[in-house]
Amino acid sequence: MPLHELQEPELLQISEARVGRAAVLFSTPMCGTCKVAERMLEVAEAAGVDYPLAKININFAPRLREQWQIASVPCLVILRNGVLLRKEYAMRSVDYLFGLLKDAGATKR
Repeated sequence: MPLHELQEPELLQISEARVGRAAVLFSTPMCGTCKVAERMLEVAEAAGVDYPLAKININFAPRLREQWQIASVPCLVILRNGVLLRKEYAMRSVDYLFGLLKDAGATKR
């Protein structure tokens, strides 16, 4: 299933709500590596990652790009209770992303 695409106001609401979790892929439409990262996340989601996944076009998220100092795309941002837990630029493998998101979900309690 394709990742849900967010707009910056939606992601700002999620980050400011200070509740819940989210993993958001910052990307651009013409980035081939971003497409691969997106597909890898879709596979991880299908494999059972219980972490809400979404994507956002970095070109339309200037406030968050600056606030979170997103240096390049693709960048997977992992949030819990509105706090940035991690930024991941290297989408090494589906297994790596699966483990990363499982670990982030396990530490939510």
